[in-house]
Amino acid sequence: MRKIRNKLFLLLYPLYVFVFAFILYVNGVFSGTVTSFSNLLINVCFLVVIGILFLISTMSFMRLNECSDALVEASERIQNEQKENDGSLWELYAGRRKVFGNPVLDEAFERFQKRVERCRAKKGYSETCGLDEYINEDLLDRVASTHYNSAISGTLTGLGILGTFLGLSMGLASFNGNDIYTISDNVGPLLDGMKVAFHTSVYGIFFSLVFNFIYRSIMADAYEKLSVFTELFREYAAPGTNTFDENAHAMLIYQANMANSMKSIQKMMKGTAAEQIKGMDVITRQFVEQMSLTLGVNFEKLGRTLDNAVTAQAQGAMAYQSMANVTKQLHETDQSLLRSMEQLQKRQEELMDKLEEQAKQLENMSDFLNEEISNQLYTFNQMRDMYE
Repeated sequence: MRKIRNKLFLLLYPLYVFVFAFILYVNGVFSGTVTSFSNLLINVCFLVVIGILFLISTMSFMRLNECSDALVEASERIQNEQKENDGSLWELYAGRRKVFGNPVLDEAFERFQKRVERCRAKKGYSETCGLDEYINEDLLDRVASTHYNSAISGTLTGLGILGTFLGLSMGLASFNGNDIYTISDNVGPLLDGMKVAFHTSVYGIFFSLVFNFIYRSIMADAYEKLSVFTELFREYAAPGTNTFDENAHAMLIYQANMANSMKSIQKMMKGTAAEQIKGMDVITRQFVEQMSLTLGVNFEKLGRTLDNAVTAQAQGAMAYQSMANVTKQLHETDQSLLRSMEQLQKRQEELMDKLEEQAKQLENMSDFLNEEISNQLYTFNQMRDMYE
């Protein structure tokens, strides 16, 4: 069984036992002089409810500790494997199962492996995602039942306020004197109700402050362990990808080779066509003269036909020349497109830098607002205590 390192939440239980014993003591349970069973019953019921809330929170904190400790062990494992292996460790983790030994983290990592595998290419990966899309603070929040624990502090404060009004209601309900003689007889029940109001308010606010401190400390510790693991994994074990520059360079080489091939074909066809025109012209003339001398037949019409054929072939050579020009223009257009894509990449990088800067500013602003809200809540609680 994995050792739980963060045991800060266990501090709740000795404090709970101390408060429970104190409430029993002030109500005369240990001395056998219980003055008001209703006051004792109300306090015991409130403390039982608080104990149940603490038990539920403890289970969520233990689940969170198991996840955070698994992240620590995985971080140590990555560091040890990096010392033994050169290069990226992704080949070790690509098919590894139960990397963390924790079902929640292993399930998230398996989904990350499948996502990366779908992007596999001949060399590296065409694109990939970060592990922090699957193992992140949101995952830890779900494990720690943040939606529940974040409301515990307010719930404890609310219980203290509820006990205050309940105690005052009980005291005022028993206070029915009409003159100075009867009023003195009802002071006792009124004071008993005020005891309930005072006691519930004290331990409700006390437990609220203590729980809020412990909860925030445990979550901050878990987030820190997650941050260390994600940084180590990103540095040593993240899968590599083909960058945009590599793809663009390969495309440029392919286009340059195609343009050179087209130029070679153009030169070859241009020289061959010129030689064929000259040879055809000589052959035609010799053939016409020889036939005219030997047979005495006028081959003028045949000569014109052959001349037309020579002209057509010359036009074909011009068409080949035009096709070469179009190919050259296509090459220039591709180079222009490549330059535009490079500029677009630079703009995207600048935009990402600006977004990261804005994210940091928002995070700082969020921390400032959280601190300000905490200060205001603290001031409100102090004023309420003074008022009460």
